[in-house]
Amino acid sequence: MSFTLAIVGRPNVGKSTLFNRLVGKRLALVDDQPGVTRDLREGEARLGDLRFTVIDTAGLEEATDESLEGRMRRLTERAVEMADACLFLIDARAGVLPADEVFADILRRKSARVILAANKAEGRAGEAGLIEAFSLGLGEPIRLSAEHGEGMGELAAALLPVAEATADRSQAVADAVPETDVDVGDEQASMRQPTHERPLQIAVVGRPNAGKSTLINRLLGEDRLLTGPETGITRDAISLPFDWNGVPVRIFDTAGMRKKARVQEKLEKLSVADGLRAVKFAEVVIVLLDAEIPFEQQDLRIADLAEREGRAVVVAVNKWDLEREKNEKLKELREEFARLLPQLRGAPLVTISAKTGRGLDRLQDAVMSAYEVWNRRVPTAALNRWLDQMITAHPPPAPGGRRIKLRYATQAKTRPPGFVVMCSHPDKLNDAYKRYLVNGLRQDFDMPGTPVRLTFRGQGDKNPYKDKKKSTPSRLRKHLGKPSPKR
Repeated sequence: MSFTLAIVGRPNVGKSTLFNRLVGKRLALVDDQPGVTRDLREGEARLGDLRFTVIDTAGLEEATDESLEGRMRRLTERAVEMADACLFLIDARAGVLPADEVFADILRRKSARVILAANKAEGRAGEAGLIEAFSLGLGEPIRLSAEHGEGMGELAAALLPVAEATADRSQAVADAVPETDVDVGDEQASMRQPTHERPLQIAVVGRPNAGKSTLINRLLGEDRLLTGPETGITRDAISLPFDWNGVPVRIFDTAGMRKKARVQEKLEKLSVADGLRAVKFAEVVIVLLDAEIPFEQQDLRIADLAEREGRAVVVAVNKWDLEREKNEKLKELREEFARLLPQLRGAPLVTISAKTGRGLDRLQDAVMSAYEVWNRRVPTAALNRWLDQMITAHPPPAPGGRRIKLRYATQAKTRPPGFVVMCSHPDKLNDAYKRYLVNGLRQDFDMPGTPVRLTFRGQGDKNPYKDKKKSTPSRLRKHLGKPSPKR
């Protein structure tokens, strides 16, 4: 059975670098600046024959109040209590600091199994710190270099007893459960239950302080993500699996996206880039707005980005519990939405309160509806009957007096729906007529809000003789006294 390992330690000792090494991907942001990681990030790790879940945590701080550092510390302590074992990382080059001694004492009290490792121990620079680590009273330290991959074999050997103990505990629980007779009818009925092949990928995006982390905590039913009044708490895209009323989901919390001109620091640029990658890998994007200041320019850019990436989009207006004139405000929001985001006309717009949990059932309905439309396929016969009706109602333009002929249409792809129309002179078809057809597709085949890709192609292959000069017939060439072409 798999086990869970939490990597803990002071800021900037290399926890995220080791996390990325174990999962085999660059999932966590890494920077020389201390305190980059703030939330708990989970990943599926592989080390030799071992398979386990690894948790990257925020750097342990000595603060215990309601400050940002204090809240980060409590989140890390929670990860320690959840995990089967803790890997306590120190910086071998810096040696053992007073804060390391404080945290070693905390781990002895909170975790049943603590493994000590001295990171950045490559070369002679880390030898003194490696020897100092014995003073922490946590056993012999493992000499590691997360950046260069040194010491991974020793780490695997230290984790093997954890894996064996977890497997024994799991077997003991299984043996304690009495066997029950299973009715064949019940077993067959359970086999007929529909199963989801893989989780639905959802990204939550928006400006800083819109309530993204609060919303995800509410959906999870626990405080897995750091929240607070400070702007820009979330720094990298955190993905979390959960069951949303029977639907397996992997949801991505992203850093707040500010105007490009305001993003100056390297770390914030990395955070925004991480969020953009989450949008590209998502299937449904929830654009979260603040009810007090909705549809600012940055909100519009974020929604437009999701549409250009071809994602299904749901617009959620948060902090609705603070709104007094709800009916008038909702009417105003819908009008602004239709006017400012015509490319997403008809996309779901729902009002929610991440703080109280109101409206989350409507949010799920909107997400599932947007996902279904995003996967919709239109039969070719129905598509061509529709095209004939559109041409009859509004014939295509006739540049230079020659009418453009739209011959037939077919759906080339889904996710998002993509259509191809074969026609004459596709380069001469104007944008107004293209929009007419796209709007017709959305309306007549019930595809509101989802990005629709419509491509126009010329009929047939290129004529191989089109650009060649006409040759003179041999009899005429003889009559004109011209020599025959060389063969």
